[in-house]
Amino acid sequence: MPRYNYVALDSRGQEAAGVIEADSQTEAVGQLRQAGYFPKSIFEEGKGGKAAAKAVKTAAKTAAKPAAGGSKQISIPFMERKTVKGKTLMIFTRQLATLIDAGLPLLRGLTVLSKQEPDPVLRKVTISLAESVQGGGTFSESLAGHPKIFNKLYVNMVKAGELGGVLELVLLRLAEFQEKAQKIKNKVVSAMFYPIIVLVIAIVIMAFLLVFIVPKFEAIFADMLGGKPLPVLTQFVIGASNFVKGNVILILVGVAVLFVLYKLIGKTPKGAAAEDLSFSS
Repeated sequence: MPRYNYVALDSRGQEAAGVIEADSQTEAVGQLRQAGYFPKSIFEEGKGGKAAAKAVKTAAKTAAKPAAGGSKQISIPFMERKTVKGKTLMIFTRQLATLIDAGLPLLRGLTVLSKQEPDPVLRKVTISLAESVQGGGTFSESLAGHPKIFNKLYVNMVKAGELGGVLELVLLRLAEFQEKAQKIKNKVVSAMFYPIIVLVIAIVIMAFLLVFIVPKFEAIFADMLGGKPLPVLTQFVIGASNFVKGNVILILVGVAVLFVLYKLIGKTPKGAAAEDLSFSS
């Protein structure tokens, strides 16, 4: 009979990992539910690979980790991170879908995830979501209160799932969509890595030539020509060299200001729309 490695939640919301014998994965899920567990992941022994080993190892660490008490964290409001990584949100969405599909109520699922979420920002948001749902608000309305983490697509998809009674299915589809989007993003980043490195090296070499090499040629040309005027292009290069050499700090500050402005404009609705349009074209 096949053996399955599983990671499940007990009635207190604590993770448990172990091995169970069953004829199929569906039967293994049924046995765990009858025992009072809510399965998070089940892999057939020998076929789960690294993902199964990592999941079981993580569950074991979580179960063995003592509760931290008395520790204080100092936070500076304007320096606090207010977003989460796409991969972190994808894992949260998939876990919540699994818990709801296993029969756990939404509020209980959010409470369980808030206790085991390693990301401090998402943990704080999950606690806020649980409090909002407990106060009588809908899940989609609670999500809409955190637009920097849950975009309009996420909120509207959840709202449709609530109205149709298929919230777990919608969350699962959202997790799959986020996973595919993350893969595409990683491919784009990998494709852009080489051109960016080449561009940075070219800029560094150009700056080095303008600051250190061109001034030496200026002195050589002055001795060779004996005061005669230099060609226009040579004068332009020497002028650019003198400007860069005398305004290094100003240029660096200007580049930093442009970068900050680009980020700020990108956060506005019109800036984000323009950025999306430029990438799509």
